[in-house]
Amino acid sequence: MAGREDGKGQKATGADGAWAAELLEHLRPAARDVRRVVAWLSGTVDAAVALQDDAGNLIAGDRLPLDDGLVADITTGRIASAAWESRERHLRLVRVEQATRSYVLAVSRAAPFDRRAADAVTHTAQVIGLLLTAHGSAAAGQRLRRATADLRLAILQLLMVEDTVAARRVAAGLWPGLLDADTACVYVVESAPCARDRIARECLDRTRDDALVVRCPAMSGHVIVVSPRDATAGALRSLVAGHRDLFLGSSVRQSLARTATAYGQAVSALAVAHFRPDRTAVYAERTHPERLMDPALLRGWTARALRPLDTLPHHTRAELLATTRLGLEFTAVNAAKVLGVSRNTVRARMERVETLLGADLTGLVARAVVHLAVNTQIGLPGSRPAGGTRDGGTLLAELLAGSALRTWAQDLLGRLDADARNPRRTLRTWIAAGGNAERAAQALGMHAQTVREHVRSAEPVLERRLLAAGTDLYEVVLAHLAVGDLDLPVFGAPA
Repeated sequence: MAGREDGKGQKATGADGAWAAELLEHLRPAARDVRRVVAWLSGTVDAAVALQDDAGNLIAGDRLPLDDGLVADITTGRIASAAWESRERHLRLVRVEQATRSYVLAVSRAAPFDRRAADAVTHTAQVIGLLLTAHGSAAAGQRLRRATADLRLAILQLLMVEDTVAARRVAAGLWPGLLDADTACVYVVESAPCARDRIARECLDRTRDDALVVRCPAMSGHVIVVSPRDATAGALRSLVAGHRDLFLGSSVRQSLARTATAYGQAVSALAVAHFRPDRTAVYAERTHPERLMDPALLRGWTARALRPLDTLPHHTRAELLATTRLGLEFTAVNAAKVLGVSRNTVRARMERVETLLGADLTGLVARAVVHLAVNTQIGLPGSRPAGGTRDGGTLLAELLAGSALRTWAQDLLGRLDADARNPRRTLRTWIAAGGNAERAAQALGMHAQTVREHVRSAEPVLERRLLAAGTDLYEVVLAHLAVGDLDLPVFGAPA
C-alpha cells in the first residue's frame, strides 16, 4: 500500500485528453450529477466505483469491500490517496475535498492502473468535489457559474483575435459541437445594466447549449451571443418581444475568424434597433467602399502599407494586427477588456504599429486608412506588393480615385446637402479635427454642442454611427477622401 500526501494528479495531454473533455461535460449546467460522474468513471476505466462519505454512507456507485482504517486515514486527511493490489484486484482510493465534510472515491478494477486510468480517477475526484460543493453551498455554486462565465469570455476573446483553433478546443469540453460550424452570427442584446445578469440567464435558458452567451466586458448593458444555429435569432427576438426595455442587433453570417467584424455589425444594427417598433435589427448588407476598389491595386497597396510589420516574428505580427484591429473599433479601455489585457498593453501595441507604419493614429483620417489596410490584410493573407516602383502614397491616391468609389462617395455624402444647417461642412471639419467637437467648433465659429448635434443628426441620414469609433465612421472618412474633401494622410512604407 502506498499513501500520497499531495493528492495532485497530472494533466492529461495529447490523445489522453479525450477522457478529460468527456469529464468536463459533466460540469455543464444540465449535466451536474454526482451519480452520473461516478457511472462515467466506471465505464471509462472499466472498474467498479464507489463514493462514500466519512460516515460510511454510500453516495453513488456500488458498495465495495474497503478497509475501515484505511478509509478513516483518507477521510480524516492523514493521507490524500492510497493504492492496494492483489492478483485479482487493483484498488485506488482518493480523498474528495468538500467544504463541510470529506468523502472517499474508491475504484476497483481487474487490470493494473495505467497513467490514463490513474489520471482519470484523480481528476474525477476533483470534479466530484466541485459538484458536491456546488450542490451544498450557494456561494460555491456562484463561483462555479462565475468560472463558467469566465470560460465563455475566454472563448470570445480567442475568437476576437481569430484564434479559432484554441477557441474550439476550450469550448469542446463544456459545449461540444458549439463551434464546429465554419460560420456564425453575433447578436448583441442591450438592457439596463442593473438587469443584465438576469437577461444573460434568460439568453442562456432560451439558447440552451446552442450559443456562446457572454456578458460584454466593455459595455455594462450588453450581452453578446455567438451562435451558428439559425434558431438562435428567433429565440432572442422572442426574448426582446417579452421585455419592453430590450433591444437586439444582429450581424450577418460570418466566418468564425471574422467574429470581431460580426460583432461590429451587431453593434451597428443595435443602433438602428432603437428606432424600430420591434426593437430589433439585422445588419443591412450595403455597398462597402473596399468592394468598389480595384482588387489588385487594393492587394498591392495593403501589402506595401503593412510591409514594415513583415520583419516581425509571425506571432508578434499577428498579435499587433489583432490588437490594432480592435483598438480601431473601440477605445483602448474597451479593447483591453475584450482582449483580456491591460489598456497600457493595447496602447503599447498600437504605438508600436503606429511607429512601424509611420501613421499618426490620433487622427481619424489615418485611423480610417489603417483600418482599411488591416481589414484587407485579414481577408487577403500573403498579398504581395504591386504597382512597380510607385510608393504607398501614390497607390493610395489611385486606389481612392476610382470612378465607382467616387460615385458611391458623392451619393453618400450628397444625402446631407438638403439640410440647410450644412451638416456636411460640420462633419468634414469634425473629422479633420480628429473627432474633437471643441476644436471643430473653434474652426467653425459655433458651439461644441452644436457640432455634436450636427454630427448626431447625420447618423440616421447616412445610416451609420459616427460618434463612436468603428467601421461606420471610417467608411464616411473614406468617402470624404474619395471626393477630395479631406487630404490623404502620410501613411505606408516608402517605395
